[in-house]
Amino acid sequence: MLALTGVAALLTVVPLLLIFFYLLRAGVSALNLEFLMELPAPVGETGGGMGNGILGTVMLVTLAALLGLPVAIGAGVFLAEAGKSRLAFIVRFVADVMNGIPSIVIGIFVWAWVVVEMGHFSLLAGGVALAIMLLPMVTRTTEEMIRLVPGELREGGLALGFTRWRTTLGIVLPAARSGIMTGVLVSLARIAGETAPLLFTAFGNPYWEWRPGQPVSALPLQIFQYAISPFEEWHRQAWAGSLVLIGLVLAVSLSARFLIRSPYRSR
Repeated sequence: MLALTGVAALLTVVPLLLIFFYLLRAGVSALNLEFLMELPAPVGETGGGMGNGILGTVMLVTLAALLGLPVAIGAGVFLAEAGKSRLAFIVRFVADVMNGIPSIVIGIFVWAWVVVEMGHFSLLAGGVALAIMLLPMVTRTTEEMIRLVPGELREGGLALGFTRWRTTLGIVLPAARSGIMTGVLVSLARIAGETAPLLFTAFGNPYWEWRPGQPVSALPLQIFQYAISPFEEWHRQAWAGSLVLIGLVLAVSLSARFLIRSPYRSR
């Protein structure tokens, strides 16, 4: 059984390594400081970069996290603590249904309710679309992680005179912190690579833009645009952009793993 589980782990890791090394081989030739810091070059010219796309991706994911994470984590805590109440059943069912909705449908929904109302594409609309995608994933992950916390911890907090909400916030949530953070990171990594909803919301922008009411570029949008173009130089930059996107996700994951280490591990 140990050998079988080892083979399963190897089969899980090998595709990821193959993707990473292929991206490294295909995109490293176009990866330099200019690519990371400069705007895209005009059609037919060499050089340029995806600096605006990198900035746009960071802003979109940050905005989505600010809009979605408080609601998603709060909903997950409610589902874990409310048990089998009717409202908890409805919220859990809605979260499961939302988790299966295609991302392009979410993009069309936000286009109809945000972009049309504003009259133009914007960073805000893109952040709302990604936040909606974030909600069900983080909600269900938070619920499951809190349910894994031993009941003795809750009983200990109540025995010390804590109220139920203080026990949840002061004991249960810190105990489930690592699992919740892992779920948050997986969700952020998923929405960081989404393209379909951004086509209907953020739309793209070849210039630097940080105002929430204006269209903004993103790495997935530029990768998509460059990959379907007939220019070989843009194909190279598309591979380089994919490599940068994978690198950003990896950097966030490693940083979070360092930040969520237990303070008692070295004692």
